[in-house]
Amino acid sequence: QVQLVESGGGLVQAWGSLRLSCAASTIISRINAMGWYRQAPGKQRELVAASTRGGSTNYADAVKGRFTISSDNANNMLYLEMNNLNPEEAGLYYCGQRALDIWGQGTQVTVSS
Repeated sequence: QVQLVESGGGLVQAWGSLRLSCAASTIISRINAMGWYRQAPGKQRELVAASTRGGSTNYADAVKGRFTISSDNANNMLYLEMNNLNPEEAGLYYCGQRALDIWGQGTQVTVSS
């Protein structure tokens, strides 16, 4: 069973930056379309960014140019660099793979205005 542990969340001022990390218990490069998802209170979990085994990436339109997903396959780590955060992007950020229903416990991101 795959275990994912997110870290790096916290409180940041609007237009600030955060880097989220996800440690996986398995060889992360074997899981296609690993990604970062955000869930705000009362809303559904939505895709923020994902990467494929082939190296391509996919971003939600609202974060293109500001967020960057990357991985360290040697250490089974997935990262999300977030710049110019706005208050609407606060929420619980999950590392996971939706189709396989694999999720971490999430890390909270709070953006103050």
